[in-house]
Amino acid sequence: MIEIKKIRTSALLLAAFTGFSVQAITAEAIEYGKPGDPIHLTVGFQPYFTPAWSGVVLKGKEFWKKYLPAGSTVEFQVGLQGAVIVGQMLADKQQIGYLGDMPALTITNKEKVADVRLVGVTGTSTQSCDIVFVRKEAPEFKSAEEAAKWLNGKTVASGHGSCADRFARVVFKQTGIEPAQYLNQSLEVISSNFRVGKLDGAVVWEPTASQLEEKGIARRVASGADFGERDGAFVTMRHELMEKRPDVAKGWMEAELDAQLFMADPANADEVAGIIKAETTGLEQSTLWYALYGERQASQGGRPEKLTLNYSFTPDMMAYAQRAYSFLYSIKRVSTETLRDNAIDNSLAEAVLKERGLTSPVGVVKALPLPAKQ
Repeated sequence: MIEIKKIRTSALLLAAFTGFSVQAITAEAIEYGKPGDPIHLTVGFQPYFTPAWSGVVLKGKEFWKKYLPAGSTVEFQVGLQGAVIVGQMLADKQQIGYLGDMPALTITNKEKVADVRLVGVTGTSTQSCDIVFVRKEAPEFKSAEEAAKWLNGKTVASGHGSCADRFARVVFKQTGIEPAQYLNQSLEVISSNFRVGKLDGAVVWEPTASQLEEKGIARRVASGADFGERDGAFVTMRHELMEKRPDVAKGWMEAELDAQLFMADPANADEVAGIIKAETTGLEQSTLWYALYGERQASQGGRPEKLTLNYSFTPDMMAYAQRAYSFLYSIKRVSTETLRDNAIDNSLAEAVLKERGLTSPVGVVKALPLPAKQ
């Protein structure tokens, strides 16, 4: 087994949703070895963000064992929010990370600290991060636009700098509304404030959205599908790994493809929900199933396609990434207006697709009726 070599260094530890700060940290830079050698990888993953669930499935099904050199090991570390994974990747404490679009795009702007690239798309959706809720006592609305306009002059919250924040600002602009207060709050605080009547509306992401709905804390009234917006997550990878261990980098993307194909098969829906349940606390398996596979009414922003498993960066995905990056620039979270030229490296994903005779997207998670026993 390749030994871990400890090296003291300084790096930026980002706070993806609350601003960025600089902290001195101790990095653990791995010895990558040569192609064919066993390797120890550390991977950051997010079981509390539905578009990034392919990383959780990859872990649960141990798909990586089929493609990494014999004797290799992988340590998976949960990131309760993207900022944790961003900081670990910049410090070389993690070599691969599963991140929502906002923290993933942000880390590419820190190449002076570490060269981290986007190498795959875990999935995109119009109803995973772009979900509008209103308090239970709000009136019934005839349309998503009417629901949004009801929020004019009221108190609204989201996690600022997140995909939900980006969507909320798009809705404000499209509908011409201006909340009396637009608060920066965590999902936990949003939930608490809905309970005690301190919020009129909020924009949140799955699976918390399904939990709010299931517990009757607030009411879902719209999604990105109603406003032509989508969200997503990416596979990020340190360039050192790609450069020094192309066998490992490509092997990982082989395993990622297996995970996405597994998720796309409706026959695996219950097993996927069980895999996610094993990595989370405070969430019922039925809630997790509903978050990814559950059918919802069009009046709630529901659509037949729950999650598109894009896998690679098509021209459309490239354009989506740039639009999302431009939002980060507009709120001063990144220092440049456009992505750097090598921020997205599609070579691994394209090579795997070509060898398997597939094209992007590799699958679509379709909405399923709620089973009687759920």
